[in-house]
Amino acid sequence: MQTSNKPGASAINKTSVSVSDGTRLNVLQAGSGKTLVLIPGWSQTAEQFKFQIEGLADRYRVIAVDMHRHHRGHGDSDKPGHGYRIQRLAKDVHDVLAALELKDVTILGHSMGCSVLWCHHDLFGPQRIARYVFCDQASFLTTDPAWTPQQVADYGPIFTPESVTATAAALAGPDGVPTTAGFLKAMVTASMPADQFQWIVDLNLKMPRRAAADLLYNHCHQDWRDVLPRIAVPTLFIGGKASLVPHSCVAWEATQVPGAQLSIFSESELGSHFMFVENPGKFNSLLAGFMG
Repeated sequence: MQTSNKPGASAINKTSVSVSDGTRLNVLQAGSGKTLVLIPGWSQTAEQFKFQIEGLADRYRVIAVDMHRHHRGHGDSDKPGHGYRIQRLAKDVHDVLAALELKDVTILGHSMGCSVLWCHHDLFGPQRIARYVFCDQASFLTTDPAWTPQQVADYGPIFTPESVTATAAALAGPDGVPTTAGFLKAMVTASMPADQFQWIVDLNLKMPRRAAADLLYNHCHQDWRDVLPRIAVPTLFIGGKASLVPHSCVAWEATQVPGAQLSIFSESELGSHFMFVENPGKFNSLLAGFMG
């Protein structure tokens, strides 16, 4: 494990962890106390959680993994030619938690990060995990034509089988960069400053577009509905009324996990897919209240 100190108010440590296939994954750490682990979404990086690291490290040990802190090909982690599927990323989470000797953590997944954690739970159970936070992710991203309108609202698909294939092809093709920007534009509110949106795009583009396309395709064909009722630790679901992920599905997920809590950001609270960037004050307060 290699560590370097990055100067700054929050004294962020940048560390690399080697996982079982030899890939090195980038990890950001700050603070001390109860541990909060942050797992980013599709093609995003540990840096996307800068407002949580800066805002919560005075009370907690906050750890963010590159592309899930363990997302291979994401951010500043290695970019091998393999492993761009949810199951490999779940094993990466398992390896990172073990390498850092973490236990009794609160672990948060944003977007695809939720799928990684659902897969991790399915494979390994809640080892080392005391609490889950699942932020703005459907349990099944691709629609089944046989579903009723109520099932569509509950499961939250945002793709059809045809649109998944088309989106992945566009991402991997010559227009991958503008395709990425257009996709991300649907994930934020119109009030997000242009420089902040460009920051999100730039972080996303650290991952090669072909790898991002492969990962998206895999992500969109996973079904996590049967995992939810088996989660037996305190759980918080967070959604947003201005998100491209239907808040109805986040609310349904909260009914599937025994005793789960639910918080839906309103449009006036900037409840986009990136509500933790657009309204970090409310988001951080919510996490602190949940962690205690």
